[in-house]
Amino acid sequence: MSIHRSLLPPGWPRPRGYANAVLARGTTVFTGGLVGWNQFEQFATGGITGQFRQILVNLVAVLAEADARPEHLVRMTWYVVDVEAYRGELPAIGKVYRELLGRNFPAMAVVQVLALVEPEALIEIEATAVLPDTGQ
Repeated sequence: MSIHRSLLPPGWPRPRGYANAVLARGTTVFTGGLVGWNQFEQFATGGITGQFRQILVNLVAVLAEADARPEHLVRMTWYVVDVEAYRGELPAIGKVYRELLGRNFPAMAVVQVLALVEPEALIEIEATAVLPDTGQ
């Protein structure tokens, strides 16, 4: 579970797989757009789900550089080139998400775009994490 507080106004339905908003205090980590390639800039196979898995592997590695973990995530924006392909892969994407990030659900948006800068990219993700103040 997230170490930050999800905000849910009274009477609103609880979102599934994301938060409407997150309250956090501490040191902020911002990622650039991460795509589904490895350290050799080779794209993962397996379509959008394969690229999504590699993005999350990359995200966890980037967060670790700041001593951050998935539960520190407070915001993610996902850019997809084919929203129907994304919707069609939601069960597999959800499984990969839970496997690599657990049950941490930051505020999220998914946006369909015409194209991404890397021509082979099917999905790109930006993320923000907040490490709580340790009081030191």
